[in-house]
Amino acid sequence: MGIRYDVLVRSSEISEKVRELGKELTEVYSGKEVVVIPLLRGAFMFAADLIRSMDVPVRVEFLGAASYGEETKSSGEVRLTLDTSFPLHDKHVLIVEDIVDTGLTLAYIQKLLLSRNPESIRTVVLLDKPSRRIVEADLYRTLFTIPDKFVVGYGLDGPGGFWRNLPDIVALREETENTQSG
Repeated sequence: MGIRYDVLVRSSEISEKVRELGKELTEVYSGKEVVVIPLLRGAFMFAADLIRSMDVPVRVEFLGAASYGEETKSSGEVRLTLDTSFPLHDKHVLIVEDIVDTGLTLAYIQKLLLSRNPESIRTVVLLDKPSRRIVEADLYRTLFTIPDKFVVGYGLDGPGGFWRNLPDIVALREETENTQSG
């Protein structure tokens, strides 16, 4: 089962930007403990690489939210699929998100976590797709801005939940030819 795609961001570019962000966050959180919360599932690779590049005490909690289901466009309805188990009151929280599209999911998550009274909260995002924004979210840092294309790779999945394992971030090509066989 193959796919046709165009490379938007190469793995070498991702690695370089993640290392730079890790150094910056090490300075921001110097002398502090931080609770890193990757948003599942797409942000797990980004978060793992980012955490390894940070030189501060890190606790990892996971949070899952969905607004896509099996579709390639957001449904507009955000569902919490997994919640954190560690109290966030008076903690420094770093949300790690794979992609901001409409902004609905991230704005929902930020509001939820702010209600838990953390000492500070920042959000870092691998990919930003501002052309689709419906709701603004507070982004501390974005690594790459991309066009309005459906992307997979480096943790982001495509149809059927596949393609997270691609090392690059790629845009799926829309098939214009009839591929039906008979």
